[in-house]
Amino acid sequence: MKRLGALVLLETLLLVLQGKKGISAGEDGFVKTNGAQFTLGGAPFYANGFNAYWLMYVAADPSPSERQKVSTLFQEARGHGLAIARTWAFNDGTQDRALQISPGLYSEQTFQALDLVVSEAKKNGIKLILSLVNNYEHYGGKKQYANWGRSQGQSISSDDDFFTNAVIKGFYKNHIKTVLTRRNTITGVDYKDEPAIMAWELMNEPRCTSDPSGRAIQEWITEMAAYLKSIDGNHLLEVGLEGFYGQSESQKQQDNPNFQVGTDFIANNQIPEIDFATVHSYPDQWLPSSDDRSQQDFLNRWLQVHIQDSQNVLRKPVLFAEFGKSLRTAPVEQRDRLFDTVYTAIYSSARAGGAAAGGMFWQLFTEGMHNFGDGYEVVLSENGSTAGIIADQSKKLNRIRRLYVELRNRARWAGGNVIRHNGIGN
Repeated sequence: MKRLGALVLLETLLLVLQGKKGISAGEDGFVKTNGAQFTLGGAPFYANGFNAYWLMYVAADPSPSERQKVSTLFQEARGHGLAIARTWAFNDGTQDRALQISPGLYSEQTFQALDLVVSEAKKNGIKLILSLVNNYEHYGGKKQYANWGRSQGQSISSDDDFFTNAVIKGFYKNHIKTVLTRRNTITGVDYKDEPAIMAWELMNEPRCTSDPSGRAIQEWITEMAAYLKSIDGNHLLEVGLEGFYGQSESQKQQDNPNFQVGTDFIANNQIPEIDFATVHSYPDQWLPSSDDRSQQDFLNRWLQVHIQDSQNVLRKPVLFAEFGKSLRTAPVEQRDRLFDTVYTAIYSSARAGGAAAGGMFWQLFTEGMHNFGDGYEVVLSENGSTAGIIADQSKKLNRIRRLYVELRNRARWAGGNVIRHNGIGN
């Protein structure tokens, strides 16, 4: 209650300071962590975001009108206050517009498309989370790496050998190094030195069902996180987890959907080089036979337990890095209700100085992209009710940041120590 009272005081202060220029969510500098909070420019960083996995792929299109969609998307996102974007920095194999054609062989044309994505995000004040490989075979993923291993004479029993085979791990480490040390042909800045990149993600939704004990993924994260950090000390790092509990907190497995995938939300995120936690939320996929009310009840529990564990056990920030509801199976009212549920939980935590730092819905399109659709897409110009909910959340999270900054800059009467990882002032 004390922290919330301080926020009311800050809101009053901000009204007094009306007309003064506030701070925007998009800002130069590297995002850092301080306990269970993100910081940017010395102040807590809470921000709304989105997924757009397709950005590099579309940026590599030979048609200028298609490539323009990348710029248009970032402009539309900025107009709705969105400040974080998550996208793929991989496309492995010989498929269309591949980035890594074979181990160590890269397409310069596709790399220049990724350069464009980074440049456009920077231009629009949007921070990027770049994922380095897929768990699934779309865009190559661990299946492609396993096939590369087989082609070099390795004895590969399943795609899960991605996590344990030394040769395959070498392929992946080379990809990490190649991406991190890439010099952007547009900005002239190496990726590892680029403040527009907020964080790296080791893998999109890692799963190792062949080892339900979780040891394989735990050891893989430990090795890869240390390797990445040996190259890049500027950026944050996260795993790409969906949030399932494992054997380290067996009593919490009751909060999972009814399946195990070899990951462990607590143990995986306790690895020192992992800077923040991620959670994905798809009640419609995980509980397909349940009605909307049951799915909402699950979602509420799922959100709260991960916020609490991030705050009290991990003591690291948490991003709800994917969430959504397919309009192929539900009306827009149900999707809007899901967005509101996720956003309310995040804002309640953020307003009290908590660990929930933002949410990133799946997925954002601009107009003319329906061939990419999966039912979860949001087109801001076409989905008015959802767009309004998104913009409102952006304003609320940015307002918290402005309040901190206004207090820090204009109310030193508070004793100078106005930014603390555990709340607003005392």
